[in-house]
Amino acid sequence: MLTTALSLCGCHRDPHKGMVEIYNGTGFDWITPWKGVPVSDLVEEDFYTPDAGRTVSYTGEAYRVQQGIDVSYYQGDVDWQAVADQGIEFAMIRAGYRGFTDGYISKDVCFEQNAERALAAGLEVGFYLFSQATNPDEAREEAQWLAEVVSDYDVSLPLVFDWEPITEYEARTDGMLGAEMTACAAAFCDVIRDAGYTPCVYFNNWQGYYDYDLSALSDAEFWVSNPGTWDDYYYAHSLWQYTYSGTLRGINGDVDRDLRYVPVE
Repeated sequence: MLTTALSLCGCHRDPHKGMVEIYNGTGFDWITPWKGVPVSDLVEEDFYTPDAGRTVSYTGEAYRVQQGIDVSYYQGDVDWQAVADQGIEFAMIRAGYRGFTDGYISKDVCFEQNAERALAAGLEVGFYLFSQATNPDEAREEAQWLAEVVSDYDVSLPLVFDWEPITEYEARTDGMLGAEMTACAAAFCDVIRDAGYTPCVYFNNWQGYYDYDLSALSDAEFWVSNPGTWDDYYYAHSLWQYTYSGTLRGINGDVDRDLRYVPVE
């Protein structure tokens, strides 16, 4: 009788029905997945770290995976041929940024140098803009600016909306809500797509699970910042930033390392 009574009152009802457990970057949590957003098919067994975690490699068969880096003026004068000689196949290069206090769009001082030398070394390139857009009009302005400044280069990878939270220095974006961030990202991607490029949105785990409505960005590629020894982000994505402290000959100091997943047909 007790079992029946519990069943009738719903006491045995699964509290996580329809939810999935994810790691959000700081701990485990249950979320309700976005409808219509593809799920990642990556598994832990397909990744290994041959050099104490400095490089993560993929051994699965579903993708041809490329090793890459992302750079800005912080990396200084990069020896791109030395980078290429170590097996790096692509680079995501910061073209510019919007100031988080003044709101002006500026060019990264190493943009042209990085673009020209990476291409000359045989790397595929994409570009990103560090956004601090506060509304869709500003995001469209950023996308138009980015599409124009990269138009002279052989762009084979996406153009990326990189909106990151700034919680100090009286940032103009402090306190923005996820719905506002999503609207900005969608506006940016629309302009990039109309300009003939592939749009992409960069985000960390927390943003990707709690801030962005990914169902509103389904026509864009995703680039996930999720440092670790394997790529456990729940939703499908084409780029994974797996460390902020990579080391390569030809670059003084740390550099972000990335993998790019190219489906095997």
